[in-house]
Amino acid sequence: MQADTKKSNKDSDNLIPGATGDWEVVLGLEVHAQVNSNAKLFSGASTEFGGAPNSHVSLVDAAMPGMLPVINKECVAQAIRTGLGLKAGVNLRSTFDRKNYFYPDLPQGYQISQFKQPIVGEGEVEIEVDGDTKRVGIERLHLEQDAGKSIHDQHPDYSYVDLNRSGVALMEIVSRPDMRSSKEAQAYVTKLRTILRYLETCDGDMDKGNLRADVNVSVRKPGDELGTRCEIKNVNSIRFIGQAIEHEARRQIDIIENGGTIDQETRLFDPKTGKTRSMRSKEEAHDYRYFPDPDLLPLEFEQAYVDELAKGLPELPDEKKHRMMDEYGLSAYDAGVLVAERASANYFEDVVKGLDNAKRDGKSAANWVINELFGRLNKEGQDISDSPVSADQIARIVNMIGSGDISGKIAKDLFEIVWTEGGDPGEIVDKRGMKQVTDTGAIEKVVDEVIAANPDKVEAVKAKPTMIGFFVGQVMKASGGKANPKAVNDILKKKLGVE
Repeated sequence: MQADTKKSNKDSDNLIPGATGDWEVVLGLEVHAQVNSNAKLFSGASTEFGGAPNSHVSLVDAAMPGMLPVINKECVAQAIRTGLGLKAGVNLRSTFDRKNYFYPDLPQGYQISQFKQPIVGEGEVEIEVDGDTKRVGIERLHLEQDAGKSIHDQHPDYSYVDLNRSGVALMEIVSRPDMRSSKEAQAYVTKLRTILRYLETCDGDMDKGNLRADVNVSVRKPGDELGTRCEIKNVNSIRFIGQAIEHEARRQIDIIENGGTIDQETRLFDPKTGKTRSMRSKEEAHDYRYFPDPDLLPLEFEQAYVDELAKGLPELPDEKKHRMMDEYGLSAYDAGVLVAERASANYFEDVVKGLDNAKRDGKSAANWVINELFGRLNKEGQDISDSPVSADQIARIVNMIGSGDISGKIAKDLFEIVWTEGGDPGEIVDKRGMKQVTDTGAIEKVVDEVIAANPDKVEAVKAKPTMIGFFVGQVMKASGGKANPKAVNDILKKKLGVE
């Protein structure tokens, strides 16, 4: 698969102005996603987060002499599922290699990874930025083991090593250098995280380090050859990814425009300063002295195994988004908001199941879930799983709006009652007399009273029909918000002689 080199209408928006003209930033990401599995990649040690230091370590993880790695089949299956979710080719034969380097939290003196023959080949991820859709190419996905963790802040004179993460299975997902702005990089990681969470192959928890990115940044004048890249290691926040790219691109531009050259190096991002700083010179593949791991045979499986895993995949966000647009008439934006998290999409689908007329009221249901429910959850700092209002309760409220039993205003009052007190929305409406008044005779009586009380406004409305809104508001107020708004408008127009 070739990199997406087509220029979008918004390409000029991504250019960065400099003293010598505009610059283009070129970005590629290596995302490390921790595999959802109970045991590590080559041992039976627990992958549970938060254990006491060095409490989840087997003899294999600690690199005790004579200990041999044994591949975890579930980790292999999770990598294949992820590859399928990325529309990538799955290689029926792959191999493990030793990546040699020395660091205190790497007890073996090498990392078992996949270099020449990864388990997953080329794929793509579709992203949307400012209304434009773009495809980012995936070069490969390979399995590798994580290193341990060095701790430097517990004692002024010592560093400590915790091997709980040593040997945890990672999927390294390598993109092509197809991204041209920090927004695109952030959208890519966000979308990738969503896909992984739908597939349940990684929980995407960046706070715990279960998803982190190495960001490769270079700059060039538009149309020139690729510039020298710097790699920003282990960025564990989508917000920080954006900040790191913005700073690093500007740093490189300033160096070049001042007559300097970019050194290929590995850098770190400091969230406190918002800047990147040099860590070490950037290694090439030959620096790691890769060679096939002699303790692990090639990983081989049949196409039938891949096909069986494919059958169990869930509906993924892009497909779900387009289906919701087709079935319920949702806008691309609304559908995108709903599918951003699998739990949110499932909640909305449960609301739709409870509607009397899903085709008619699907859009209304989406508005209620996005604006009223999500808005209130955000305000209260709660997650969809903590919502005090169930999908069934939202569906009942939308049904009553659709049938004309309650108005939109009454519905908001009803939502507040359900949020704070719970209960069946229909019973609440009946017991509290909240049903909308549709009796035209009763509405006409209120209209007559309002017109009689405001004779000075009658001529004004005839001269300027848009002022009828004043009378609508007064009638709704006099009826306690229960009058049917359409009936109110129709009767007022007739009484006041306006169209």
